[in-house]
Amino acid sequence: MRGLQRRPRGTTGGLEAGIRITRYDQFAQLKDLHEVRPDFLQYGVTVARGTLTRLDRAFSAFFRRVAAGQKPGFPRFRASSRFDCVSYEDVSGWKLKEPDHRLYLQGIGHVKIRLHRPLKGVPKTLHVRRQGRRWTATIQCAEVPAQPLPPTNRKAGLDLGVANLAASSDGEFFENPRHLAGGREALTNAQRCLARKQRGSNRRRQAVHRVAAQHRRIANRRRDGLHQLSRRLVNTYGLLVFEDLKIANMVRSAKGSLEEPGSRVAQKSGLNREILAASWGALISMVAYKAEDAGRELIVVNPRGTSRRCSSCGHTEAANRTSQAVFCCRGCGFEDHADVNAARNILWLGLSLRRQKREAEAGAA
Repeated sequence: MRGLQRRPRGTTGGLEAGIRITRYDQFAQLKDLHEVRPDFLQYGVTVARGTLTRLDRAFSAFFRRVAAGQKPGFPRFRASSRFDCVSYEDVSGWKLKEPDHRLYLQGIGHVKIRLHRPLKGVPKTLHVRRQGRRWTATIQCAEVPAQPLPPTNRKAGLDLGVANLAASSDGEFFENPRHLAGGREALTNAQRCLARKQRGSNRRRQAVHRVAAQHRRIANRRRDGLHQLSRRLVNTYGLLVFEDLKIANMVRSAKGSLEEPGSRVAQKSGLNREILAASWGALISMVAYKAEDAGRELIVVNPRGTSRRCSSCGHTEAANRTSQAVFCCRGCGFEDHADVNAARNILWLGLSLRRQKREAEAGAA
């Protein structure tokens, strides 16, 4: 965390950077806090350190956005109803007993758990998270042994989209399940029921749980589909090439300002919603760690011009893409599905980037 210090009276400006307080300075203050408020650390000092670490990350990101001239977004206060996760940054304060299916937490005791799978590697951190009325414990391990898959020479470039979640350079399309659209009716009904409830009432709290349950249902379905797709891709291909998409820039609002209002705001907001619901970033992240474990190769390339370039002759022109799905080259007359043509260009860029990297490594050696 960084502190803020007010300027003396008579000077211009509002706030200026003052004394910097790091999370390690706050860690040292926990000893004195234990003497004043022993109940505050009844669950162990590790939990408090984990909370301070998350707070430090939030403020570090805030000041980084301020320095970059971006919209900073001051970290909001987390009430008890919104504080749904505690972190153990080391192995003190908790212990897992796998044969007994018990998890010991300092200040709580032994808790019965259902193990998803046996632990591999050396346990390092623990995150206990509340999801509605359910609790989950996530253990992160180091030195996990890799599980390489049999080698394969198959290569694929993938073009991500909304109409289809992805299209491969082999001509295969992966359907976008649109879980948000499928669960929107139930979610809308739950939100309308919540809007009619009086704040602070028991029925409103129950309605909040129902809305949260619908959100979790949609998120779980989306996550499960992405896991299945990422596993399928890693098992099939030895080289996967994706677009290096700047999703945060793609989903910026089009409403503009009072002086310069935007156009087609409703259409852009609907497109932004579909982009976020597709979760391209989550898919690439899942493929990345599964590819590393399986010994596969993942490359991300700059997507600029890939949807306009002909994969047959290389001619690049905006008019080549006549519609969302049709690509017709004005140079050579080559025709193909627009997403498949883009995926082939993405694969070509990935192979070129890999060749350049290998040549540079050979020259350095």
